[in-house]
Amino acid sequence: MEGFSESALRALAGPRSFERGLGYLDAVSGVEVGASWVTASVHGTERYEVALALDGPGGLSGECDCPYGMEGNFCKHLVALGLTMLAQRESLPRQRKAAQDRAQDLDGWLSDLSKDELLALMREQIGEDRQLRRRLQLRAASARGDLAAVRARIRVLLDISPFAQYGYVEYADARAYADQAGQAVSAIGALTGSGRADDAITLARESMKLLADAVENVDDSDGWLGQVGTGLADAHLEACRAARPDPEELARWLVGHALGDVDDGLTDIDPLDYEEILGGTGMTVLRKSAVKAWQGNRRGWAEKYLMERVAKAGGDVDAVIAVHASDLSPNGHTHLVIAQELDTARRPDEALRWAERGIQDARDLAAVDTALVDYLCGRYTQADRLADAVVLRRDHFGACRTLLAYQQLRAAARAADCWQAEREGALALLRADAGRRQQGRYGGPLLIDALLDDKDVDAAWEAATETDADDRQWLTLADQARPTRPADALGVYLRLIDPLTKQTGNAIYEELVSLLLSIRDCHRRLGTPEEFTAYATALRTAQKRKRNLMRLMEAHGL
Repeated sequence: MEGFSESALRALAGPRSFERGLGYLDAVSGVEVGASWVTASVHGTERYEVALALDGPGGLSGECDCPYGMEGNFCKHLVALGLTMLAQRESLPRQRKAAQDRAQDLDGWLSDLSKDELLALMREQIGEDRQLRRRLQLRAASARGDLAAVRARIRVLLDISPFAQYGYVEYADARAYADQAGQAVSAIGALTGSGRADDAITLARESMKLLADAVENVDDSDGWLGQVGTGLADAHLEACRAARPDPEELARWLVGHALGDVDDGLTDIDPLDYEEILGGTGMTVLRKSAVKAWQGNRRGWAEKYLMERVAKAGGDVDAVIAVHASDLSPNGHTHLVIAQELDTARRPDEALRWAERGIQDARDLAAVDTALVDYLCGRYTQADRLADAVVLRRDHFGACRTLLAYQQLRAAARAADCWQAEREGALALLRADAGRRQQGRYGGPLLIDALLDDKDVDAAWEAATETDADDRQWLTLADQARPTRPADALGVYLRLIDPLTKQTGNAIYEELVSLLLSIRDCHRRLGTPEEFTAYATALRTAQKRKRNLMRLMEAHGL
């Protein structure tokens, strides 16, 4: 447990998640300590289940079922549990030893039971635990090779009725349903392992259809059913590897599945994963079926994707291009895809022509795929056609005035040594927009964002004063101006902090503390630290009921 420390938590979570975790210490409940793990519930937007592994193979780690944690991140809920356990550092070794002793006692007691006693205990648990009973019934049916019984059990597992209210499984119950449905994957794998791979193929396909029917009536926002679908696809592939079904029939099934015979969006099966199983005969049928389907519907997404995959597998670049060229998108994205395919095939001249055609064919340069603009500018730069790159960037900025387009124009013009002239023209457009009160992407005039990005603080301050700058822009401007104009920056910070003092919530408290730190720095630069001390003291007095805010202020020495 040497690696379990506050610094380790901070390193795993990162500064932002760690700071946010400080606000959730009071939200930790139901803590259970094991020999090498700790679990608990943390109440955030929802109630999340968290688990910390204290001394696993890779050191301290954790899992949380919040959306951020599900992506593999060490989230603020894990930080809160970790800090809660660090507060119990002295008693934690004793708790872990007690958990280890309990596990050993249980294992020893079970080992001493006779077969009859174990059976009696198992029957008692089966009678009390419906989920355990279902799992064992399914395992028994698989072991007996009772296909009818396994099929019946799988239908029960994929039935949403026990979890549905008014025919729909709500978000709160979706994970429980997915956990149950996942047992079908284990059952199919068990059939393959017991020499019943042909039956496993049949049941895998039936299960995919049942899951497709179910998903329409489940709030699967967290993607739990997607994992079940992936498991069924993997189980089907393994069963086919073991059973070696008729290659022509398998090829036709794979094409039908790819074209939507099972319209679930969950069991994403790539027919090319079956190439070794299909052999020459099956792959021939697969290619012919793919071509026939595409010729019948050249604009169908599934038909195009299947045809593209088959053509790529055969190394037929011209066929791949023909697939894309049959349905060109008006924003130039398809032209870019074709150009990239030609680049891969080492046909750069053709690639360049397709990219330029994409720009020429676009009816509205503001709607063109920015990746195509980036690609073409990159090719121009590589060919030392810097003036062409500037022209394209200028036209694109003129069509869709965004901060990113301004930054890209600046980079191209600097490379061509003509930024000063280009900047004057770009800023003239933005000043005209500001005069017409056009709003930038984030709410305030884009002119201010551009000047801030150029680090032209004085010009940005003047523009913000003359136009309707939003709070985000004023905050950025104050941050940039603080070293040279601390009094002006202080006025901005004080105006922005006032409405926050009337609000609650951990995110608000973090924003408020950040502003306080900036206010303190302004007073330091102005030589008036005593004024900040008086301000912070008055704020503490007025906000003392907000415990999480007080905790954050203390953590930052405020």
